[in-house]
Amino acid sequence: MPADDAEQWDRRWQGAEPGPPARVLTDHLHLLPGSGDALDLACGLGSNAVLLAERGLRVQAWDVSAVAVAAVTERLAGRGSAQQRDVVERPPDPETFDVVVIAHYLERAIAAAVSAALRPGGLLFAQTWTQERVSDRGPGRAAFRLAPGELLTLYPGLTPLVFRDEG
Repeated sequence: MPADDAEQWDRRWQGAEPGPPARVLTDHLHLLPGSGDALDLACGLGSNAVLLAERGLRVQAWDVSAVAVAAVTERLAGRGSAQQRDVVERPPDPETFDVVVIAHYLERAIAAAVSAALRPGGLLFAQTWTQERVSDRGPGRAAFRLAPGELLTLYPGLTPLVFRDEG
């Protein structure tokens, strides 16, 4: 992983407070299986990972930042594992997860691998910024934001159960 990427995110997460879990996850908890393997990809401080563990899933949380991984490890308190991992260099293996959560992270190059990482019947919860801005929050570069409707075609082979595109 490029050292400057990890260092940038280490600075971002140093001393930061965890935010709430992603709304796409909290609004659709009823879709989660009662057991299985879950991945919080680009987990940040791990609010999604903690919620998944509380729901009885075996959780892995991956992030490029060692600071984030240390925070998530502490927050999971043995209910899952966290790993420093560059997901572009090492995306998830095929058919290894029942649930994948990706919140506020967009890397088009691994979309096919993310789709393939889901076991049959698996669920992807994805939430990120769109190019239609409604505030100054989120990435400044359009390349890190979804085009209108892009999420519907980004992850090949998946059938949307719920979709909302509101800027």
